Amino acid sequence: MDSFASSNDNNMKKIFLYVGLSLSYFAMSSCGGTESTTNETAGTEQTTAVGQSGVADNESQQDVVKVAVNSPDHTTLVKAVQTAELVDALSNAGPFTVFAPVNAAFDLLPAGTVETLLKPENKSKLQDILQHHVYVGVLKAEQLKDGQVIGMVDGTNATVHVKDGKTYIDESLILGSATASNGVVHVMDKVILPK
Repeated sequence: MDSFASSNDNNMKKIFLYVGLSLSYFAMSSCGGTESTTNETAGTEQTTAVGQSGVADNESQQDVVKVAVNSPDHTTLVKAVQTAELVDALSNAGPFTVFAPVNAAFDLLPAGTVETLLKPENKSKLQDILQHHVYVGVLKAEQLKDGQVIGMVDGTNATVHVKDGKTYIDESLILGSATASNGVVHVMDKVILPK
């Protein structure tokens, strides 16, 4: 009789363990932000955390990265941000003002520039250029005034110019703007290069 009770206790423990693991998996998978892998040899499931950009949220307003990702005119910028490993940083709470050059802006650079910057050995230089397109804080288009100096994330400055009712950051024209959950994205016609 004791062996039967002991066997039932072990079976109950296994059932509770299984139910507990199932509930944990369900809770983690419904929240997003984790990846699950199964270790087949051990028969256990392991959960690995991913960065802020890996959090699944299809209902909230998009952050500055997702605004760019969903724009067909910003595929070069998105590839550069991914290569520079800045996606998670720009997916955080911010707030950020991102001056986002369109694909045609990158085409205006000397031939081979983009390809060179995307090489692993040039990651630091690429990060500097991309960070020169980001201001910490929200600067809406109507807040930008002629002669205003903006301190960019890379530690250098850019200057606002207003000419004939159009707003420029250095020599790059703001074509339009989009509000994001963690800031604002200004669509730019040229790449803004640090001086």
